[in-house]
Amino acid sequence: MKDIRDDRFIVSVKVGPKGQITVPAEARKMFDIKEGDTLMVMGDRERGIALIKDDMFYKLMGGMFNNESSN
Repeated sequence: MKDIRDDRFIVSVKVGPKGQITVPAEARKMFDIKEGDTLMVMGDRERGIALIKDDMFYKLMGGMFNNESSN
């Protein structure tokens, strides 16, 4: 793991034979990810893949829809 700052890091993970990855302990701690939590996997062919906890995803999406409905 290469620490960049207290609030960011870069780490490599390997994809296992079933397509699984392990979320590093530092990331689980930083984002309060616990066993049984659900993560959303988002992908864009040009920008790559992102993981986000489902509660944060729904919070962000709710904000997007609330902003659109007020226009």
